[in-house]
Amino acid sequence: MMPLTCRIIFFLLMSSALILGYADLFGPKDFAFDFERLHIFLFNLCSGGTIIVYYTEGRRNPGPAGISFLVLAVGYALLAFYESYLPALLIGFVLAAVVELVRIRRFSWNPASLLSATVSVQSKFHHASLICLSLALISASLVIANNEFYHWLDMAKLQLNTFFLGFSFPVSLISMSVIFSQMNSLAGEKADKPMRRLVDLLQESCFWTINLGVIIFFIFILLEKLVFQVVIASILFCAVMLTYSLYRTLGTRLQQKHFLTSGILFLVGTAITGILYIILAFSPTYEPEKYKYLLRIHAFLSLYGWNLSGLAVLIRRHEFPIELHSGKLVALHWLTVVLLCPLGRYNQFFAVAAVCCYIFILQAFFFRKGRRDAGLSELGI
Repeated sequence: MMPLTCRIIFFLLMSSALILGYADLFGPKDFAFDFERLHIFLFNLCSGGTIIVYYTEGRRNPGPAGISFLVLAVGYALLAFYESYLPALLIGFVLAAVVELVRIRRFSWNPASLLSATVSVQSKFHHASLICLSLALISASLVIANNEFYHWLDMAKLQLNTFFLGFSFPVSLISMSVIFSQMNSLAGEKADKPMRRLVDLLQESCFWTINLGVIIFFIFILLEKLVFQVVIASILFCAVMLTYSLYRTLGTRLQQKHFLTSGILFLVGTAITGILYIILAFSPTYEPEKYKYLLRIHAFLSLYGWNLSGLAVLIRRHEFPIELHSGKLVALHWLTVVLLCPLGRYNQFFAVAAVCCYIFILQAFFFRKGRRDAGLSELGI
């Protein structure tokens, strides 16, 4: 069980993330810095990254690595926000070193285990999450070095905000690890060997398609190859749907399945809106401002829908069932993410409503106490 102090810290960080996402609506119009960058950092890097490190350490109380990562990540976020790029660059490398120390201690320095047929897909996603977190930090620091100091490459998409979005991928992978950990072994010995082999093959294909697909997709973003982006995005969509089907079939019928199924559906929505946005970019009359609302829905589905669902279950993984009505909370979560959050970017009333609903959802995820209740532990999906 995560200590109360830690839950309060993550609650405050995640709440601040969304609040700062609307800060430009309430602050001075001529403010020189980008609050949207800060709100992504606070959620994906400070909260998500620290939770990944904490989870990997396997301790009830955060160890030196977890505490160091949190303090440095907050410092990194503030420095990047205020465009103090040299210290941010250096801290990025230090953060990557902290992640690598934790990864080596938990797994090994050699990522060859990702190729092993004897290692579970759950473990592979966990290992890949740490690798991607360190690579995202190193890549962001190299982009800072390129854009601010050395100018090795000149590419339109080689921008910090593009690479900062890469901090979302490690959170997605650790959420995938949680999802695959909840899948049973197809009724154990009751399933015949060919069927078990098929399930293993499908799970392995999900792992490699999602990991390689996202990397290749990101390369095509940098190269501005829209056709290839659509192809890879469509393949990723198929991998997500396969994961959803496997989880529907094999997922353990516990309360957390309700939240994780909702999380996967958020991911499906993320994939659909992403593909639609790329297709619309083919239009000869395409203007980014025209489809900004669609892009905002895409971002909120990913950040506060899919990622939040996985992190919430990860944080409370030893405490289910939690004393709450999952169906109503999931419905409020969808209303907040799909409707209130995007509308809040255009209207102060909806921004306040989105923040209030979001804080209510967070406090339920973080602070509702567990209660052994068969009616809650066997929720149907």
